[in-house]
Amino acid sequence: MELNSKSDVKNLIVQNGAQHIVMEGTIGALKHAQFVEDTVLELTGTRGVLRVDLSREDLAKRTREVEAGTN
Repeated sequence: MELNSKSDVKNLIVQNGAQHIVMEGTIGALKHAQFVEDTVLELTGTRGVLRVDLSREDLAKRTREVEAGTN
């Protein structure tokens, strides 16, 4: 996540030895969303950019599962 200002970060948790990091913030109003090389979902807002390791294929599969009620 890239934010334009540290005031846009609401929460950041990094624990020693942990396998994950929790970051909360705002990217502002959504300007556009796109897949980068079909493997990363990139959401660009007025206050920053969020990149998620999520492929177009995985998103489509999960959407089908939710629509079928097999979540």
